Amino acid sequence: MKFLKTFNNSAALIENNQGQEEIVLGKGVGFGLKKGDPVDESKIERRFVTKDEVDQVKGFDPKTIEVTNKVLQLVEPLLQIKFNDFQYLALADHIDFAVTRIKDHIDIAPANNSWEVQNLFPKEFAAAKKVVNLINQEMQIKLPQSESVLMTYHLVNAKSDVSQVQETIQITNLIRGIIDIIQLQYSMQLDTSSFNYSRFVSHLRILLVRFLRNKQKEEASLDPAMLGFMKIKYSKAYETAERITTYLHAKMGWDLDSDDEFYLVLHIWRVTSRQDN
Repeated sequence: MKFLKTFNNSAALIENNQGQEEIVLGKGVGFGLKKGDPVDESKIERRFVTKDEVDQVKGFDPKTIEVTNKVLQLVEPLLQIKFNDFQYLALADHIDFAVTRIKDHIDIAPANNSWEVQNLFPKEFAAAKKVVNLINQEMQIKLPQSESVLMTYHLVNAKSDVSQVQETIQITNLIRGIIDIIQLQYSMQLDTSSFNYSRFVSHLRILLVRFLRNKQKEEASLDPAMLGFMKIKYSKAYETAERITTYLHAKMGWDLDSDDEFYLVLHIWRVTSRQDN
């Protein structure tokens, strides 16, 4: 593995043993090397090997990789998440394009969904605001406030094992619809800062990702009689879950089974009855 070119001390273009170009990332991976020098593989933390990936990273402003690394150093411990290589590249591409957009005076503002994102993903949104401030400071620019919404999607991706930002937007819209149903049914405003709300939204993310990707459930099925018990004990939560089931079927063509409905009833009861927790 031979060194070809450095982008900064943490990013380098190399030639692998098959004579193909790769871009590798890692602290000090390109420091002090000259063309043809061997690369210390123990320093490599990420690598991009396909031609599309290599060409994409080559097109970035060299400062983009440095700033992306600083963003991860900020948010990964803060949110206890880990970006995979695909999510890292998507984030770097977003940052690079955001800087280009602001220089060209283009603002892509998400349509009227700042409130929803802030309330559905409060921790990620708060972290996104810090990320935007960091980018502004490092790049010496001033990104618009709408950038916090777009950045939130990337942070949610890393936390939810979602690769595509479009999936996150779709999930966000579905969760918003579910929350609206609950608040309408109970004539109440849910406490978005409560632990039970956060746990409920996390449950919905997992459920919706499973359906979006047609994944099979790994856990054993519950006794169907359990749902009947929930119907009697938590009748209003059950009725609300039925409305949500109808909503997801109408919107996406999905059919929730008795296990899905059981956990939905349980979370609805918790989030509406125990907001002080």
